[in-house]
Amino acid sequence: MGSIQMSHLMLLLAVLSAGFAVTHADNASDSFWLLRVKSEIIDPARVLENWTPRAHICSWNGLTCSDDQSHILGLNLSGSGLSGSLSQEIGHLSSLETLDMSSNFLTGSIPSELGKLQNLRILLLYTNSLCGKIPAEIGLLKNLQVLRIGDNMLTGEITSSIGNLRELRVLGLSYCQFNGSIPIEIGNLKHLTSLDLQNNSLSGLIPEEIHGCEGLENFAASNNQLQGNIPSSVGLLKSLQVLNLANNSLSGSIPIALSRLSNLKYLNLLGNKLSGEIPSELNQLIQLEKLDLSENNISGAISLLNTRLRNLEALVLSDNALTGSIPSNFCLRNSTLQQLLLAGNMLSGEFPLELLNCSSLQQLDLSNNKFEGELPFLLDKLENLKDLLLNNNSFIGALPPEIGNMSNLENLFLFDNMITGGIPVEIGKLQRLSVIYLYDNQMSGHIPRGLTNCTSLTEIDFFGNHFTGSIPATIGKLKNLVLLQLRQNYLSGPIPPSLGYCKRLQILALADNRLSGSLPPTFRFLSGLSKITLYNNSFQGPLPNSLFLLKNLKIINFSNNRFNGTIFPLSGSNALTALDLTNNSFSGPIPARLAMSRNLERVRLAQNHLTGTIPFIFGQLIELKFLDLSFNNLSGGLPSQLSSCEKLEHLLLNNNQFKGTMPPWLGSFQELGELDISSNYFFGTVPVELGNCSRLLKLCLHSNTLSGEIPPEIGNLTSLNVLTLQRNNLSGSIPSTIQKCKKLYELRFSENFLTGSIPSDLEGLTELQVILDLSKNLFSGEIPSSLGNLVKLERLNLSYNKLQGEIPPTLGKLTSLHMLNLSNNHLQGHIPSIFSGFPLSSFLGNDKLCGPPLVTCSGSMGQGKKHLSNTEVAGIIVVIVSTSTVVCLIMLYIMFRIWCHWRDQVSISSADGVVGTEKKRGEGKWVYGDEKSRNGDYWKVNSMVLVSSQDKPAKSTTTCVFHLKTDSEDMEADTCSKVT
Repeated sequence: MGSIQMSHLMLLLAVLSAGFAVTHADNASDSFWLLRVKSEIIDPARVLENWTPRAHICSWNGLTCSDDQSHILGLNLSGSGLSGSLSQEIGHLSSLETLDMSSNFLTGSIPSELGKLQNLRILLLYTNSLCGKIPAEIGLLKNLQVLRIGDNMLTGEITSSIGNLRELRVLGLSYCQFNGSIPIEIGNLKHLTSLDLQNNSLSGLIPEEIHGCEGLENFAASNNQLQGNIPSSVGLLKSLQVLNLANNSLSGSIPIALSRLSNLKYLNLLGNKLSGEIPSELNQLIQLEKLDLSENNISGAISLLNTRLRNLEALVLSDNALTGSIPSNFCLRNSTLQQLLLAGNMLSGEFPLELLNCSSLQQLDLSNNKFEGELPFLLDKLENLKDLLLNNNSFIGALPPEIGNMSNLENLFLFDNMITGGIPVEIGKLQRLSVIYLYDNQMSGHIPRGLTNCTSLTEIDFFGNHFTGSIPATIGKLKNLVLLQLRQNYLSGPIPPSLGYCKRLQILALADNRLSGSLPPTFRFLSGLSKITLYNNSFQGPLPNSLFLLKNLKIINFSNNRFNGTIFPLSGSNALTALDLTNNSFSGPIPARLAMSRNLERVRLAQNHLTGTIPFIFGQLIELKFLDLSFNNLSGGLPSQLSSCEKLEHLLLNNNQFKGTMPPWLGSFQELGELDISSNYFFGTVPVELGNCSRLLKLCLHSNTLSGEIPPEIGNLTSLNVLTLQRNNLSGSIPSTIQKCKKLYELRFSENFLTGSIPSDLEGLTELQVILDLSKNLFSGEIPSSLGNLVKLERLNLSYNKLQGEIPPTLGKLTSLHMLNLSNNHLQGHIPSIFSGFPLSSFLGNDKLCGPPLVTCSGSMGQGKKHLSNTEVAGIIVVIVSTSTVVCLIMLYIMFRIWCHWRDQVSISSADGVVGTEKKRGEGKWVYGDEKSRNGDYWKVNSMVLVSSQDKPAKSTTTCVFHLKTDSEDMEADTCSKVT
């Protein structure tokens, strides 16, 4: 402690000894404390460099002295780049009247010692990084007139001691983290003219005592959490010019008392929970220039804008529940109204012609209402209009040609209406037009070439109309174009080469049209392109190699076209997030360079002619969520590096030539929702690790050569909807754990070597709907009666097994069933009458089964059978043989006579074939197609089995596997193999 006192003494002596620089009138004490303040400040700009005992204190930067230079009256270091903290020693500058340390980088707290500065009138500490609470000692500054400490990191409640600052004119506490309520003591500040509490976390009510601030001109408390009603006492603030309470949770109605604020120019109540109607008394606010009541729950009709609101420039009533039409006296001919924003209400009626009198309007937003009728041809009376937003209404009719006279128009939003007709050629006169959105209408005709005269255009969106013809060849004149969205129209022809000269283009969407031809080489100039979608067109040919130069591409979708050649030109960008080339004719390998796009999330290359293997470097795509390589000619095994793609949600590798065992690391994909490796050459067992994929919804492993038992861990997949394991070599029984997959709606185990009985626990799979297919296995025992609980089931196939016993009557509860196949088993007894409407093929191959649609059961059915003696049997045989012989002889004689009679008139060509008996379509067959009548096709699924129908079990049958192409109704035969 003694050393600290000694250092203070030495510093004071140094100041006093500098007699050549400090006169007798200097306040040596002030210089001492100021140097102490300097010692805690970091001054990278060296603003305080001349703060030294050798210089006169009144010459120090930022200081203001009294006339006699005996006192320091002001300290102003605003915007000096200072950091560090504000020393508590500043409280010793007792003569200080102004302290301005604003717009620096000061940290730490506000020193409570400031309360000692009894002469202080102005305290400015705003825009720093100060923290902590407002010291209560601030309330001791009796002469303070301006206190601005906002834009800091201050916390806690606003101290009630502020109410002691009776001389305060300006209080700025905005952009901090204050909480609690506004102190009622604020009402003591009758000289206060500006109260700024914006952007804090204040809550509670606005105090009624606010009326005590009788000189208040500016009250801003927006972006807080204030609640309750707006107090009527606010109406007593006769001098108020600005009232901003936006973005709080204020409720109740708008107080009529606000109409007494005759000097009010700005009223902003947006983003609250205010309700009720707009008081017509607000029309008395004749000085009002801006009124914003948007984003509340205000209802009723618009009752504003009578002849008295002559100064109103902006009226914003968007996002409320206003109804009715716009009043007829809405605009005066000498109106000053520039902004009229009424979007997101329930206003109705035709386009209000009254608005055409608002010639001063620059922004008109009537979007998201219920306006209807045609647009008036006198729209061009709004000659100053820059923004016309009429979207999301029910306007009909054509776009009036007079719109071409609105020379100041910059933004035209007409989307989501029922506009018909074409785009008027006059629109080409709008030289300032920047954005035109006409999407989701019923417009037709050609896109006029004159549109390309609007050289200020940055965004064009004509999605979802009926435009025909070609893209204007002069599209390249739009040098500022950023967005071109022409998707879902009927455009035809090639892409104009001039499009490549729209060098600022970022989004090009031409999908869902009838465009054709190849991509122009000029695309190499679109260096800023980030998204290009051309899907569902008829583009063809190889891709230009110059596409490799487009380094900013993020999204590419060329699916459902006729492109061919290599996809390498699309791998030039390292910024790709989605690549979809489905259903083209691309060939060659998958470029390993795609892995350079480390943010790639979706890769869809299905239904092409790609060859080779999956690049092992794809393991670096740690953001990958969707990988679809199905329906190609890819081969090899699954690279182990793919196990690093832990975010995979969809892995579709079906219908390729992959081989090898299923890797256990597939079970590490915790996000996996769809796994399809069907129709490949995988062998070995189903890995038990798949049970770890708890989010799996679809698991398709069919049409491989997998063997072994179905792992019981399958039961862990409780979210599973689809499970297809058919056409493998699986053996053993169905694991009992399958009952835990209660969300299954499709289950296929057919064409395996599964044994045992059908588990009765399957009754727990109550969501089964599409199919339960256990056909062509070795199941034995009876059909569980519990299957009758699967009341949603539409298809049931248990054919070609060794099932026995009767058909359970409980299956009659399957009222949704429209396909049933129990053929080729050992079933017996009566067919339940409810199944009599099913085709014969559903029950054939069960010798002891009877009843419609099979032969009728005899009365003795089910009793002991009567056996014939050998003599009786022999007699019956003799009678049958004799009768047959006589009949044959008679038939031969008749045929011989007929032949003799016609032999000279009929020639039999050796090329004639034998006409056989034509079998009825659908009987005895499993056909995957459109569901039709009983003799028609039964279903339509990705793969199927054709089972030949015979009266007796065949020794062998031919099984044809069909696959349905994505986005196509054509089914192609894939593989036919013998099933013994």
